Amino acid sequence: DKAGLYRAVWLDPRCNPEDWMPSLESQTDGSGPTLEQAVVGTLRSFVEPIKQGPLMQLCMKLHFREMLDPTGVWQEEIDTHIKPAHLALVAVLCRHLGLAEADDAIHRLGFSIAGLGIMLHVGSDVITAVRPQLLASHSALDAYTDQLSTYALALVDAEAKRRTQPRAATLSQQAKLTTTA
Repeated sequence: DKAGLYRAVWLDPRCNPEDWMPSLESQTDGSGPTLEQAVVGTLRSFVEPIKQGPLMQLCMKLHFREMLDPTGVWQEEIDTHIKPAHLALVAVLCRHLGLAEADDAIHRLGFSIAGLGIMLHVGSDVITAVRPQLLASHSALDAYTDQLSTYALALVDAEAKRRTQPRAATLSQQAKLTTTA
């Protein structure tokens, strides 16, 4: 039936490739990927599917359709793939920053890192219209991944610095932002 066909297309590995998701899980000994490995792996999981060309754009349209007119497969995608991948990245961020558990700022950081990769999907038509060579080849996409990884690591460094600032300085900065807004 129509719903079954829709679900089959959604689950097709060419639209939802699972093998590009990095393994960020900690090992039984508590070790896991380094921060750089986790960041690069996460961003690669967004970039690699783009190398499929026009097929990925069709898959993105299917994802947009599902978000606008949900059938339930998007929620399954969140529960089965997106949430576990996010929580695994957050665990690596916590380990790197020496935190026992994630707070809202760490979750925002994880979403921001993923957002760097998501932009390539959501904005590919804009990127292609403005600067087509950025997405024109596999090597261009690999260079984009490298640069996004550098940006993501800078975000992590900024969060680490924010956490080491004295509380009074942080409150002073917040007060300045409030009065200028």
